[in-house]
Amino acid sequence: MRMKCLLLSACLSLTLAPAAMAQTTAGSGVVPATVGNSAERAIGFAPNAPAGAALVIVMTDAALPPLDGIALGAAERTAITAAIAAASFDGKAGTTLSLRGIGAYPRILLVGAGATPSSLALAEAGGKAAQELKSEAQPVAIAGAFGDVSAADVAYGFALGQYRFDRYKTVDKKAPPTGAVTFVGANPSGAETAFANRWKPLVEGVRLSRDLANEPANVIYPESFVARVRETLAGTPGVSIEVLDEAAMRKLGMGTLVGVGQGSPRGSRLLLIRYRGAGSPDAPTAFVGKGITFDSGGLSLKPGAGMGNMKGDMSGAASVMGAVVSLAKSRAPVHVVGVAALAENMPDGNAQRPGDVTRTMSGKTIEMVNADAEGRLVLADANEYVAKAYRPIAIVNIATLTGAVVGALDNSYAGLFARDEALAARLIAAGTASGEELWRLPLHKDYAERMKSDIADIRNSATGQGPGASLGAHFIGFFVDEATPWAHLDIAGVNRSEKATSLVPKGMTGFGVRLLDQLARSGE
Repeated sequence: MRMKCLLLSACLSLTLAPAAMAQTTAGSGVVPATVGNSAERAIGFAPNAPAGAALVIVMTDAALPPLDGIALGAAERTAITAAIAAASFDGKAGTTLSLRGIGAYPRILLVGAGATPSSLALAEAGGKAAQELKSEAQPVAIAGAFGDVSAADVAYGFALGQYRFDRYKTVDKKAPPTGAVTFVGANPSGAETAFANRWKPLVEGVRLSRDLANEPANVIYPESFVARVRETLAGTPGVSIEVLDEAAMRKLGMGTLVGVGQGSPRGSRLLLIRYRGAGSPDAPTAFVGKGITFDSGGLSLKPGAGMGNMKGDMSGAASVMGAVVSLAKSRAPVHVVGVAALAENMPDGNAQRPGDVTRTMSGKTIEMVNADAEGRLVLADANEYVAKAYRPIAIVNIATLTGAVVGALDNSYAGLFARDEALAARLIAAGTASGEELWRLPLHKDYAERMKSDIADIRNSATGQGPGASLGAHFIGFFVDEATPWAHLDIAGVNRSEKATSLVPKGMTGFGVRLLDQLARSGE
């Protein structure tokens, strides 16, 4: 049964046609969005390799495995074995060996997955193949010493690794590879079923997150973010959608979420997607993401250098929506509420001023001393609303919150803050399994002193130097009841990558979709 919003008359149901998704204020020079992903290889499964295909062989050691459905004669196998020995190729994870001029194959690429590879290692081998073949136009056949389930893992990695976002390029645009990729094995129908049921929806969720974060801020803003997610989930069973606009939030007393966006002509939104799978618990787990669709810093204006990357300051909300898409479209037996706290932080005559006092839905007051510490403000109201309206068994926040976490962890880990040991352990395990790893950072009682205000219940930023990531996490936790298991993920160092890896492209990474998907399933 769908949870009714707290103020029924204030709930807004938005339904926008795709053409409306790119509309904004007159004279803005908006570029209409192209609905759909940039071109990628189609993925299929078959018992035999197609003619003229490049061949990828997934290796676990230096021995060439039996290859069902692959036409390799004795002479070709001998040549490949000799090349392996000459190159000292050992099949370790992440290694490759490219061969040409052997038999009828235009190229043979050996990709190492390591001995007894995990599902993640197989996926990374598939992603490595996609990266290596991104400039090859011909079809691709992939085979190796794996069964139908493992073939699906490799296909999942290939799908993630081939992601590209170039829809706005019109000059010197590299043509995408047109040849399909075929996973060859003795049981193609089993592999296809495993891929379709588990991995294909997850790939769609990751793509949604990456697309939303890569889009320019004149295309994705609070209203169009909502429309894009609605379009993606249209007709999906078990899903209900609730949207609050500014009028609704004002009636509910949500001063922080509305306040952050009041310097922009594009109104704030609170988007809640509830998915309840068959046999799932009565109470949901809530994933609550920061959705600042552009962060100028407000009146605490950021420096101009690098400000363009602030179109990705809604990566937390984007990844929450991606995780819900994955869980819902795979019909996982879980119960989740995905929340996107959406606002654009801009400076104008109506913007919040440093020194202003705002009030959350519960009546708690905040001295807003830094307009560029806005993500924690929108999460305060979002946490309070989802707690009261949906009564979740746990709340997990995810946000590009602080530069301090980048200084602490660089781009190797996201920061984890948690008051609940069991939830923290589940998150760390989910990060390891999904490949989106976390490092736990402290929540010390002394941080409360640093955030005290002389005129309000709390201030949104401490003065002077200090543990900025932990202080920001403390602020967010102030608006979650102590009895509710709660964790916060600071993804400011991992939401964007300057270079491509096997599963992650250059640009916005979609970090958090795989992690939250795994977390939700860990309670199955």
